[in-house]
Amino acid sequence: MADRVLYEVSDGLATVTLNRPEAMNALDTATKVELRDTLQEAGRDQAVRAVLLTAAGKAFCVGQDLKEHVATLEAGGGMTTVADHYNPIALALATMPKPVVAAVNGVAAGAGAGFAFAADYRVIADTASFNTSFAGVALSTDSGMSWSLPRLVGHARATELLLFPRSVPAVEAAALGLANRVVPAVDLAVEARAVARRLAEGPTHAYAAMKRALAYGAAHSLPDTLALEAELQSAAGATSDHREAVSAFVAKRPPHFTGL
Repeated sequence: MADRVLYEVSDGLATVTLNRPEAMNALDTATKVELRDTLQEAGRDQAVRAVLLTAAGKAFCVGQDLKEHVATLEAGGGMTTVADHYNPIALALATMPKPVVAAVNGVAAGAGAGFAFAADYRVIADTASFNTSFAGVALSTDSGMSWSLPRLVGHARATELLLFPRSVPAVEAAALGLANRVVPAVDLAVEARAVARRLAEGPTHAYAAMKRALAYGAAHSLPDTLALEAELQSAAGATSDHREAVSAFVAKRPPHFTGL
């Protein structure tokens, strides 16, 4: 059986590829376990400075494998997959100390959309679309969508998209804030990799601090957020990358970051 999730690291960039194209990258248990473990590995790996999350085939990810889910329900099983799989996957994407770029090549629905929303930057094909999907199968949100979606589009629009799920095409997705960049489908792989490569060559420590500050500031007071900013900026100011950036600025040359 082919690996359901492919993992490759090259020059600081980890590429994580969902690899069930025959099932539109639906999330069966084996795929969820592989994706969870792979993303956690990427987060820990000091050689990885950015992550590109992509998918094989025509779809990004249509969410839960409903055939497997039906079998689980008929066997009397519960919804343990949220705690066991979806939560740690969303947490790994949103909190790993390095930027994550999602390359959305086609439909991203349910948890598939949730994982894309948990990334730091989304490059999507002009043929791609998002769909929250949950209400259509009488379920609440998972994959962190109740956290990520309001931060992208605001509370009122997030509520609308959840209560009335529909396919949101690429151009509208960009207008709403669900996508950072829309590119022709034939250019997606190159364009998304270029974005991820630029981040992999950037000041890794500073990016990690930015992710932490943004998440913290969304749920804390201004004084508390300012205190964390001071702490993070002090640490960033002590890095080799900061010294390199200042030296490069003075010398009027491009900086060469090492992630240190």
